[in-house]
Amino acid sequence: MSQTAIKTDWDFPAFAGEGHHEVGFIRTYIFSTDHKMIAKQFLAMSLIFLALGGTLALLMRWQLAFPGQPLPGGGIFPDTMAPGGIILPEFYNSLVTMHGTFMIFFAIMPLLVGVFGNLLIPLQIGAGDMAFPKLNMLSFWLAVPAGFMMLASFFVEGGAAGAGWTAYAPLSADGEFTGVYLGQQLWLGSLFILGFSSIAGAVNYITTVINMRAPGMTWFRLPLTIWALFVTAILVLLAIPILAGALIMLLTDQTLGTAFFLPAEGGEPLLWQHLFWFFGHPEVYILILPAFGIVSEILANGARKPIFGYFAMVLAIIAIAFLGWIVWGHHMFMSGMNPLLGTTFMFTTMVIAVPSAIKVFNWLGTLWKGNIHFTVPFLHAAAFVSLFIIGGLSGIFMASTPVDIHIHDTYFIVAHLHYVLFGGSLFAIFAGITYWYPKMFGRLMNTTWNRIHFVGSFIFYNLAFFPMHGLGLEGMMRRLYDPTQYGWLAELQPWNVFITYAVFALIAFQVIFFLNFIISMWRGEDAGPNPWRANSLEWSIPSPPPHGNFERIPVVHRGAYEYSAPGWDEDFVLQNEPPSEEAVQ
Repeated sequence: MSQTAIKTDWDFPAFAGEGHHEVGFIRTYIFSTDHKMIAKQFLAMSLIFLALGGTLALLMRWQLAFPGQPLPGGGIFPDTMAPGGIILPEFYNSLVTMHGTFMIFFAIMPLLVGVFGNLLIPLQIGAGDMAFPKLNMLSFWLAVPAGFMMLASFFVEGGAAGAGWTAYAPLSADGEFTGVYLGQQLWLGSLFILGFSSIAGAVNYITTVINMRAPGMTWFRLPLTIWALFVTAILVLLAIPILAGALIMLLTDQTLGTAFFLPAEGGEPLLWQHLFWFFGHPEVYILILPAFGIVSEILANGARKPIFGYFAMVLAIIAIAFLGWIVWGHHMFMSGMNPLLGTTFMFTTMVIAVPSAIKVFNWLGTLWKGNIHFTVPFLHAAAFVSLFIIGGLSGIFMASTPVDIHIHDTYFIVAHLHYVLFGGSLFAIFAGITYWYPKMFGRLMNTTWNRIHFVGSFIFYNLAFFPMHGLGLEGMMRRLYDPTQYGWLAELQPWNVFITYAVFALIAFQVIFFLNFIISMWRGEDAGPNPWRANSLEWSIPSPPPHGNFERIPVVHRGAYEYSAPGWDEDFVLQNEPPSEEAVQ
């Protein structure tokens, strides 16, 4: 595919070797059209929201462990939120809602899609930039006001949205239920704007991958990260408009007197659930497919082996994306749906475990008899696999309608969600950041502190979330304000205290990661172009890459995972390494 198939940049030349004019501070660091800088901007914004979401989790866990007791330093909160530092039920509802919203829409999704998509797609396909650099810049600057709007909802009359991150109607549609009008409307408007950001990015990713691959970069020479991001972009392009339509309908119910979801006016509350989860289950794979690609890349690098079953891995990614559209009803087993329809969704949900299992067995096959290097990215990637297996197995329980009747809306669901999206996605994010940090900043993060962060995170993560399975089986409901008010749960309160201490320790270890991330930008060891001795195109150029990425258009001669290939001095071969008698022994 020729690089000249479409215009590659409206302001700058496509490749460094063609030269470019200097731009000022604002165009370089703020309103940048360079995909690498936009990736860093998404990274900064996402890490801020990750920290905010973690802080909200700490407040929630304090209430669950020590209900009615004032927070340490709780006087910083307005009396409308936490008078005397005591968390009010309304504020607790806002904490639950905004924690989920921050983590899913403003942390995990932009980290996996916004950061790694922007950073890796041009670098790994041999392009100078995205297909539409200005649209790429716009995708970030649409996310910023969406974030400010979401944060502002804490400070308006009535407080932030409190109907849960799923915003189930009629609770979210009628302010008489919650006393919250403006906060819920800001929540709706923020996600609507964020949706435009996601769509802009998805259009760019799809166009770039299709039109701007380097010569020789055929579809089945693409790294699995690119396959995962490409399929994810298609999901975003199809799923986000569904959410946007539902958000508009809910907003008009609140402001214009419509009654899409208000039963007293002839509306149908279950319509919101169908619309939300028809978007929401593909959203689950928007949050996990890029993690699959990142982990595949890093496990192959750590094992010094080609990825096992490359074609099967690609087909599994596509199959998961397709099947993700026909399983949304498993979120609604308790909604009173027809039993035959519920059985259909149960079957399709169990079928989607097959391509997921293919990926797990292929990762294990990649590791089998490999010359494993226990680098920090590899440790995080291996942790992802183990935690994803736990989350997947618990998901099979919920896929069974009779079992789901017992565990629906309990802490078993909370445990499953966090094993997939926190234990899964976030460990993949840590793997990706530590792996591509040298390419972003030209330096390595401190390995000792990274290992300490990994060990502490892995231990306290499991101590925090695994016991939640037991609490759920005992009947502890999610979004519960005070467990001690229920006799049988009061006996389990020591477990809530234990989990809360584990969460506090888990968050403390994330401080180590944040400090290491920042300090290593100036004090980290110089990385060189290829510190991990990897194959894909981004490791063939300096770290960080220059403007335009490549001095000249690279020509690709092989796949992305030719590790330990016979006949070569090194145990890796770059994709643009030409086959020559001088190179082959």
